[in-house]
Amino acid sequence: MFTGLIETTGVIASVSLRGGAAELLVKPDAADFVVEIGASVSVDGVCLTLERRDGAGGLFFTAVAETLGRASFNRAFAGRRVNMERAMPAGGRLDGHIVLGHVDAAGRIVYDEKAGVSVVRTIEIPEDLYPLTAEKGSIAVDGISLTVVRAERGSVSISLIPATMAGTTMGDKKAGDGVNIECDVLARYIYGMIRAGVPVNSVLPVNRKEALVDKMERLGY
Repeated sequence: MFTGLIETTGVIASVSLRGGAAELLVKPDAADFVVEIGASVSVDGVCLTLERRDGAGGLFFTAVAETLGRASFNRAFAGRRVNMERAMPAGGRLDGHIVLGHVDAAGRIVYDEKAGVSVVRTIEIPEDLYPLTAEKGSIAVDGISLTVVRAERGSVSISLIPATMAGTTMGDKKAGDGVNIECDVLARYIYGMIRAGVPVNSVLPVNRKEALVDKMERLGY
């Protein structure tokens, strides 16, 4: 699990296609970005496993066919800058929001609006993600934890402060560029239950004063 707080940016040094997957060699900008082999790293919001290193600080990851089909890595190229974050350790501080690195879809930047010192960026997203977005809710864009300013069918707008523009790849992006979108995991589960027709009364306590342990026992935990 990740927080959506970017630790460093990096650059894709090479992309090698093999058997429907893509091997990515990524070089972090920060020299102290230390990752153990087998650990998870968020690369532009996609949870990837570190497989090996080269002798110059480069990190090798494999993006499988599912990732290439859902995220923007199907257009990855050498020289592309990416956001990077290591998985949050147990007991770590969650300053952003819960980010799994399981991208829902690729979006496309439509336009930017100046709002004082910040930028409100509108991103085109698939319409089926609309139920998973809400104004003032959380969303991850290229792995960055952001707050939704506007949520409409087919698009979402987020606010980018100067620190985010300077410390992530958002400052390099422009209209027409692709981005990875991960909606809030809580919204996923709630929407999934609604689609499955789960009665609200079966997951909500009938008594507001009911203790949590009693509620869990009643639900079969």
